[in-house]
Order: sequence, then C-alpha cells, then structure tokens
Amino acid sequence: MQQATSPLRPLILGSTSRYRRQLLERLQLPFDVAAPDVDETPLPGESPRDLALRLALAKARAVAAQHPQAVVIGSDQVADLNGKPLGKPGNHERATLQWREMRGHSMVFHTAVSVVCLETGFAQTDLAPVRVRFRSLDDAEIERYLRAEQPYDCAGSAKSEGLGIALLDAIESDDPTALIGLPLIRTCQMLRAAGVMLP
Repeated sequence: MQQATSPLRPLILGSTSRYRRQLLERLQLPFDVAAPDVDETPLPGESPRDLALRLALAKARAVAAQHPQAVVIGSDQVADLNGKPLGKPGNHERATLQWREMRGHSMVFHTAVSVVCLETGFAQTDLAPVRVRFRSLDDAEIERYLRAEQPYDCAGSAKSEGLGIALLDAIESDDPTALIGLPLIRTCQMLRAAGVMLP
C-alpha cells in the first residue's frame, strides 16, 4: 500500500463508528482510530445543522489535542425532521417511535466533517446535507424492517446501505457517502488541502 502521509503526519479517524471506518478504508490510506471525548448534548436552541458542525470540529480537535502532529478527521451526523433532531434510537421501542414520525415525510441528514492538524494550524469543516424522502409505511412494515436490520445505532433508525434502501422514495445529495456517515468527497478535498496524498 502506498504511504500517503509522512511519518510526521499520521492520519487518525476521530470516531469509533464502524461505518465511518469502513468508508475511510475505501481511500486505501493507512490510518488509526481514536475515540473523541466529546459531550454530544445539543446547546439550547442549537439547530441540527449547527450541532453537526460543532460536534465534527469538537471531535477532531479533541483527538488532535492528544496527537498534535497528526491529521485528524472528525465527523458527526444529525437527522433533522422539520427542525427536530433525531439521534440514534438505541433500542427497538425508540426506533419504532422515530419511524412513526418519519414515514411519509422528508428529512435532512446533516453530515459534517472536520480535518484538523494542530502542528500545521490546518482546520477545515464542511457540511454535506442529504435529503431523504421516506415511503408511507404501515406499522407492520416498520416492525419487519426493524426486526430484520436492527438499526438502533443509526441516526434516523435506518441503514440506506442495507435493507433500509427499500423504505425510501428518494435521496438527494451531492456526496452520496454522507448518508452512511462520512462524506468522502468533501473528506478527500480536505485531506488534499491538509497535504495528504490521494490518487
């Protein structure tokens, strides 16, 4: 594998999400993973968009503080249903409630990414919004889906890269990987700007 960063510039993904790790692996770059210690509680009156941007940067900075010589990627996704943030449901009951709210409606997934290197002073943050329109599902369809895929660790209770695609009417985005959790087009642009060599 081609070494994309110099020994002084290791690449670190500031996330424990297996979805983000799998997406970053597509770039065939050597990287490490570190868990950011960040409070993800929304601020009073904070919009889902602003929350995603703030948390992506906070995660990158938290890991960069421990590895100032590294290029660090932070990312966050907040599902936005008419201004109401929907997080990871965590269990079947909350996922069912989310789907009853979402069915037949459109929702925006705000996926933010930050790339930070403290040693060089580099910092960029961007947002890749994805609009998703859900089918009008009945309770039985919701139950079958949730039992089959158990997407309880996903914002909005669905995996578009899996069976969840069957529940959608449309996806609108200029960065298709953003819906899964890491907008690779924007990430590549930022990595190049930070000095990371990509194909």
